[in-house]
Amino acid sequence: MRKKVKVFAAVLMSLLLLLTGCNNSNSSSSKTEKSATTNTPEKTDKTELVVGLDDDPPQLDPHFSTAAVDRQIFHSIYDKLVDVDKELNFVPMLAEKWDISEDGKTYTFTLQKNVKFHDGTPFNAEAVKFNFERMMDPNAGSPRASELSTIEKLEVVDETTLKVVLSEPYSPFLAALSDRAGMMVSPTAVKEKGKDFANSPVGTGPFKFVSRVKQDKIEVEKNADYWNGAPKFEKIVYRPYADENVRLTNLTSGDVDIISKVPPKDVEKLKNDSNLTLSEAGALGFQGLYLNHKSEPFNNKALRQALDLVIDHDAIIKVALRDTAVDSAGAIPPGTWAYDESIKPKKKDIEKAKKIMADAGYPDGFEFTLQLSPKPVEEQISQMIQSMAKEAGIKVNLEMVEFGTMLDNMDNFKFDAVRLGWSGRTDPDGNIYALFHTDGSINYGYSNPKMDELLEKARIETDQKERKKIYSEATKLGQEEVPYIFLYHEKDYKAYKNNLQGYNHIADQMMRFHDVSFK
Repeated sequence: MRKKVKVFAAVLMSLLLLLTGCNNSNSSSSKTEKSATTNTPEKTDKTELVVGLDDDPPQLDPHFSTAAVDRQIFHSIYDKLVDVDKELNFVPMLAEKWDISEDGKTYTFTLQKNVKFHDGTPFNAEAVKFNFERMMDPNAGSPRASELSTIEKLEVVDETTLKVVLSEPYSPFLAALSDRAGMMVSPTAVKEKGKDFANSPVGTGPFKFVSRVKQDKIEVEKNADYWNGAPKFEKIVYRPYADENVRLTNLTSGDVDIISKVPPKDVEKLKNDSNLTLSEAGALGFQGLYLNHKSEPFNNKALRQALDLVIDHDAIIKVALRDTAVDSAGAIPPGTWAYDESIKPKKKDIEKAKKIMADAGYPDGFEFTLQLSPKPVEEQISQMIQSMAKEAGIKVNLEMVEFGTMLDNMDNFKFDAVRLGWSGRTDPDGNIYALFHTDGSINYGYSNPKMDELLEKARIETDQKERKKIYSEATKLGQEEVPYIFLYHEKDYKAYKNNLQGYNHIADQMMRFHDVSFK
């Protein structure tokens, strides 16, 4: 899901989460399933990869991006200071190595040598400093500002060494740099293009931006001078297919080589398709309902609690999602280090919901509008919620809204509730702070001083066991306050042709194509 564009004085971002010192392989358990009769593909001379996306990316500037689908493109155009491997361990990228001071407040980054941006601009410590300052600029309105809010000083030691001094320890810092806050853009291109940078982005990545036709395609071409070895493909064409049936048809017909998201109803079918590989990874994110806390009805905690109690999570997971998801008790998903299995998901309780509403002065229920994307599975989930809520006297009006418009509506608080999720991050801070803190980037008007205190404490705590305790307390408070209605954690599925080799499915859901080729 998207982050609101606003500046905070003091989230990381991290998909949930959870890393900072963790290498729990369960959090990213990826596996590839093939049918027993997988066809052996013929060799091909094809050098152009066609990727089917689930939506058209709204923004190609990582410092101002707020949609998950944007990040699929970013991993071709941009490099990050830090990346994650399949087990969600932090690994070097543009930063060759880093040292952290004993007090956790000073990070010294040693950068890769002889790296250039696509426009020929040298990548060096000054370039990194420029990028950080761009995101931190209070007049810029970057969603990344909150992720870098603890930076107190940036010191260029030499061309390949940058020292970052924080005002206090910030446990999610490396996780932030393994995502959009760590993506480096060309200072020269930014200065020359200004606000138009997103229309012709320049990074250091394995592919260079070529062109874009909105709602049709984005093309990138091979960066033959890539510092980490030239990629195998000459070109990648990203095509958006908001209609999941059209997206799948283009894959099975051969017009698309890989798709970023597999509809739940098609998972079993693709498992048995001998021409395709279905890859699965555990969830880092969450799915549910965003609520507008600045206006009626959800500025009333009792009505949030009531709605939370009328929804049958198990039914949605079984019927709409075909068991391709797991139940959710909060922002932190199962299998990650901060997950507390003693905290159970809410269960449907119509009578309790009715009593809460009656005690709050709403004996006859209430009414609201739920915005949703025009996709079959979203429509089915929303209709199920509508039917469940009706049992308690809650009237839910459904409004289908194009994805980009929905994000704009959320930014401008033009909504009651929205059926949307969050793709998740490698540190819990990127999920739970973003959602629950007053200054959180995906917080829509919820504010609780106790919650803020807990989440700020978790950020500076360096002991993972202590952080987990704090997040458990915050999760319990969230279940009482209901800032967001959690429904499920979806598994991530990618499907691709059998003649693709080298694809590495990581739980952050982002597709990386540097080492991928056709057989």
